[in-house]
Parts: sequence; C-alpha cells; structure tokens
Amino acid sequence: MTFSKLGLSEKVLQAVEASGYLTPTPIQAEAIPQVLAGRDVLGIAQTGTGKTAAFTLPMLSRLEKGRARARMPRTLILEPTRELAAQVEESFARYGINHKVNVVLLIGGVSFGDQETKIMRGADVLIATPGRLLDFSERGKLLLTGIEILVIDEADRMLDMGFIPDIERICKLVPFTRQTLFFSATMPPEITRLTEAFLHNPVRIEVARAASIVTAISQGLVASASGPAKRETLRRLIRGAADFKNAIIFCNRKRDVAILHKSLQKHGFNAGVLHGDMDQRARTASLDAFKSGGVDLIVCSDVAARGLDIPDVSHVLNFDVPTHAEDYVHRIGRTGRAGKTGVAVSIVTPADQKYILEIEKLIARKIDWLAGESLVNLPEEEPGQSGPHGERAQRSRRTAPGGGARARASTSRPPDFGAPAAAAARPNPSRRREGDRPSGEAAAKRDGAPRQHQQHQKEDNSPVIGMGDHVPMFLLRPATVKPGKAAGDKGDPGKNTQLG
Repeated sequence: MTFSKLGLSEKVLQAVEASGYLTPTPIQAEAIPQVLAGRDVLGIAQTGTGKTAAFTLPMLSRLEKGRARARMPRTLILEPTRELAAQVEESFARYGINHKVNVVLLIGGVSFGDQETKIMRGADVLIATPGRLLDFSERGKLLLTGIEILVIDEADRMLDMGFIPDIERICKLVPFTRQTLFFSATMPPEITRLTEAFLHNPVRIEVARAASIVTAISQGLVASASGPAKRETLRRLIRGAADFKNAIIFCNRKRDVAILHKSLQKHGFNAGVLHGDMDQRARTASLDAFKSGGVDLIVCSDVAARGLDIPDVSHVLNFDVPTHAEDYVHRIGRTGRAGKTGVAVSIVTPADQKYILEIEKLIARKIDWLAGESLVNLPEEEPGQSGPHGERAQRSRRTAPGGGARARASTSRPPDFGAPAAAAARPNPSRRREGDRPSGEAAAKRDGAPRQHQQHQKEDNSPVIGMGDHVPMFLLRPATVKPGKAAGDKGDPGKNTQLG
C-alpha cells in the first residue's frame, strides 16, 4: 500500500514524497482513513511506529478548508513534554510545506507575551502542554470553543506525569462535537477509563501488542556494584561497544543525571545532558547537539524516554534499571527505529533483580546476560548501600553534620575555643572523673545519639539548668570599650574604660 491510496490531499502527498517516504506504517495505514472520515480513533502502538504522522497528515488535509480566528484555534494537540510538542511542530513544518497553516506552540519555559501574540493572530493548529494551556485559558487569553479536532498524544505518559486531571478539565472546555484522536503505547486502567469518558464510538487500532519490543533491538544485562564502581562499568561498556556511534544513557533521578554527566566529562567523554530541571533553551540546545552529532553521549532522565524521534541511535544504556517496567520499553525504543538495528544494555546491581523480573514479565521474554557477566561474583554490599538510594545515603553520611570530613575536623579542634590549646588539652578533674559519662562526640558515638540530644548532668545526677556552674571563657575575658561609647560616658578623649 502507498500513501496515495489513503485519501490524502495532493499537497500532503507531495510533501510526503519530498520527505522520502513511500510506504505508510501499519498505524498510519489504518488510522489515516478513519481520521479523514471524521471518526474518533483510539490508537495503540509501540514507540517508533509513526503515530505522529498518523494524525499529522490527515489533519493537514482537513485544514485546507477554512481559517482560524483570533484566540480560537481550530485543532488542539496535547503533549506531555516540551520536547514532544516541539517535535510535532517540526512534523507540521515538514509535511505542511505546501499549506498556509498557522501552527502555534504553547509550552512552558518560553515568553508568555510572544505566545499570546501568536494566539491573537489565529491558530489553525495549537500544540500545547496541559499546564501552559490551562494557564492561557484561565487568563481569558484562549477560547477552546472552536476546536474541531482534539489529539491526546502519549496518554500513558500523561498519566505518569500526573496530567490526567488537567486532561479531564481540557476535554470539558472543548466542544462536545469535536473529533478526538487518542494515542498511547500502553493501556493502564486509568487510561481506559479516560477513553470511555471522552471518546464517542471510537475505532480501536492496535497494530502491536502493548509494551512489545522491536525485534531489531539486541538486549543485554551487565552486573555491577553500586557507587563509583557502577560508573566505571558504564565507561567500560562505552569503550568496548561494537559498532558504537552514539548512545542515550538513562538515569532514574535528575540528581544522578548531573553527577554522571560530570563524571563522563571528567573522564574525557563528549557528553551532553537532558533533564526536566533545565530551562527550555538549554534542553533544546542539548538535544540538537546530540541529533547533529555534536556530542556522542547524552545523559537523560525519563523526559527523553517517550516519543522523541532521534534518528540513528546505535545504543541505549540504562545506567539505572527503571523501577516501572513500562519505562524500560519506552527507553530502549529510542534505538532500532525506522528499520535499523540497535543495542540496549542495562547495568544491574543486586537490588535491581526484582525490577528485571518485572520487565521480563511485561515483555514476555528473557533478557540474557552479556558474556562473562553475572551477579554471582559481585562482592556483597553493606545493608542500605545497594539499590537506587545506596550511593545517595553514602553521600549523605559524608556530608551530614557530625559525619565524614566535618566530624574529623571537629575532633581536631580544641574543646574550648576561648582557652589556650595547652589548657584545653589538660583534663579538668572538676568536670571529668573516672567512670563519668563521656561528653561530646564520644558520647554520641557510644550511645548512638546525636550530640545535640545529650543532656548534661551534675555529679548528683540532677539536671543542669541553662549553663549550670560553668561560665564560658569568652564571658570572663576583659572587654575594651572605645572612648565615648560606655553607658553614661560623656566622651572624655583620654578615657579608656575596662569592664569586668
């Protein structure tokens, strides 16, 4: 089957041919005729199967008639992340080269005033993230009563990011008679409930089993201890990878993304970074650098796991095994796209075994260990130091008050800052006798309690009120008062008063 048999307009067919595409993917072949017929569509397909073009191409054909009015867009596309929204905008620019279609991108991290100006000119296609869209709507800058087609893309990602309440609000703001196109890679119960509430007699198109893996992706596991040894394992994988061109490296936490990025750069790797705390300009620049070959590696959180079309990625490396099995499917789907082969390798610590079992259950296949790799020969880790929070716990102990370098520094100080060092070193028989309770850090270590919670007691075990009988040395030192500053002093130039 070719695109010419799907009912697309001549302008769209010319743009598709100019882009070098001849044969539609299964999701495109089944969805495009239904969208052109005005039916609601529920599309379920694995990542990298061409879902974006499945709604972009028929929307362009339908938008050839009519014009948008100010503040009243004709079509609305909801995306969970800014990168996905920008990617859809690129698709409209590519396939709509022969159309006079006004496309507006409404995302966070961009000037509110510039976006408002574009909305006032009229938008044939509005591509938005839910938060910024509701912000415009609540300010009265945007009216959704003219929406003819509503597209909800990557719905399962919307669920993971907590956008479902926002999606429900938006669906109630658009006309009841709109056409709804709903696309998702998986169908958890909450997404099923949403489709039943807002889709009217939809055509269900499922071109692949939910959460299935592209067969062109070679998967493998590598064993490693946690902490610095894990970063060394990653460097070994990168240096020894066959047919290596570039790689996306995934971490579970944004903090670990930054740490790993600095570590790779320190060891001479050409690496970029991408996570949700970066501003939009930096995120776009980092992603563009990876796409253009400016950097070979990009360290990401799951913000880059869903839907991003990064062509010709040779390797996906899971520095952290995802705690949700569905995220594994989306992560490794960044490679092996458009009929090409790819490699996906996950670094596994002893605490990750349960997550691997969940992933294998979801994808219905066993993931093999690479040659010579196994968890059997790894040294046993101390309790609380393995797993996703092990290294962070170690860092916390090193940097916490009373621990690590700070604790070592505190033990080297004289116990009394106001006394001479020699005097501080001498024992004070009035304050410490044989068998008395140790004070300070020694007591904290012995009793297992922080120093600030140690209660001072007198020799008769009665509690001490305030400072007790001890007067700090700084209160016993004579204080020099400058001339004219003492209370009641009228300012005798030659007078120097000492107190105490």
